[in-house]
Amino acid sequence: MIWALLALLGMLIPSASLADSQYKLLILSIPNKYHYEYIPVARDSLERLAKLHAFDFTWANRTDAFDGDLGQYAAVMFLNTPGEVLNPAQRAKFEAYMRAGGNAIVVHRAAITPPNDWVWYEKLVGRSFVNHPMLQTGVVTIADKGFPATFGLPDRWIWSDEFYVFTNPYDVAIDPVLKVDESSYDPTKIWPGQVARPMGRDHPVAWRHVYEKGRVFVTTLGHDVEMYRDPTYLAHLMGGLYWAATGQGEAASGQ
Repeated sequence: MIWALLALLGMLIPSASLADSQYKLLILSIPNKYHYEYIPVARDSLERLAKLHAFDFTWANRTDAFDGDLGQYAAVMFLNTPGEVLNPAQRAKFEAYMRAGGNAIVVHRAAITPPNDWVWYEKLVGRSFVNHPMLQTGVVTIADKGFPATFGLPDRWIWSDEFYVFTNPYDVAIDPVLKVDESSYDPTKIWPGQVARPMGRDHPVAWRHVYEKGRVFVTTLGHDVEMYRDPTYLAHLMGGLYWAATGQGEAASGQ
């Protein structure tokens, strides 16, 4: 009898798994030549983060998701998929979304877009890609300890990735979140026929800024499939996602 009563109560009382979602994301993830193996792993990890942190997302492997109502999403994540894949009408809709206060998250390959193909998107990213040296192990350092995408990260984080080289042709102001110490790897190590030059002491690998009327979080880390299983990387990604979607989580000045 007692078990039947408990079962009935269980049906009447909402469980944590049925709790209302705090916000909803649109995640665009389309396979490309160098980034496809990560997709099932990243999706599984994001599903676990969504359950843990009570948010929802729409996973899109086609751009027609941008034909619908973008206003339902707290943020749009370009996950290893740059905005260049959008057609002109979809680009216009995304621009209108950002001008209405929408937010964006740009991950790794999504920061690479052909120069002058869509200047508005280049400015949204905040930097223009030049090239990258071969994947190497380096030391990533924290540029902003009060930003959620750095919480839980060590001051000097040993990480292996493609440390992208950028320029700033449109003079976009960004707030660096993470930088890479170029003395910890060889920034000139690149494939025959190419030339890679150091960026020097100011080499951001993650940053945030405000664009149009929305928040933008960019992390250039996340090349390899195993990274999307790594708890430290996922904490970094979750912190940036959380801030972009809600505008919350920054530590008070002086903490």
